[in-house]
Amino acid sequence: MDLDEIVVVALGGNLAGNFVSSEALLEAAVAKLVEAGLPVLARSGWWRSAAWPDPSGPEYRNGVILVEANRGPDALLNTLFQVEAAFRRTRGRKNAPRTLDLDLIAYGRLVQETPGLTLPHPRAHERRFVMGPLAEVAPGWRHPELGRTAAELAACATIGADAHPVSRS
Repeated sequence: MDLDEIVVVALGGNLAGNFVSSEALLEAAVAKLVEAGLPVLARSGWWRSAAWPDPSGPEYRNGVILVEANRGPDALLNTLFQVEAAFRRTRGRKNAPRTLDLDLIAYGRLVQETPGLTLPHPRAHERRFVMGPLAEVAPGWRHPELGRTAAELAACATIGADAHPVSRS
């Protein structure tokens, strides 16, 4: 797998919706993305972290998947929004609890800033709940602008610094 050409999608949420758990919802979201024609090349385990910026909210579950770039970045973002809608994601107050959040973190080495999409994601490198799972599956992935690896970024991420893998039973 060429790390310079992979697409990184982050998944997260802290409301289970109609599912027994947030992990079950995220598993269903991964299946829905595959059903939508996005081949998953690799995926992290699920990570847990306190709600941010208000830690009194429900705990989050997060992870990343690496997918094949079989459509352009705008079309891919549209697919992510469609899958969020299928899981009753509503966009209201910023950082509010949510069933599902899908973020396009990186599209290969592409660097772009348009009104609808900035690549790489402008804040992902600061978030341990993104960089930790990415370092789990692609520690040598390099940020297209910063040049640092996922492992390096995970080690110094300041947002969600409490993020850690969910223990597997």
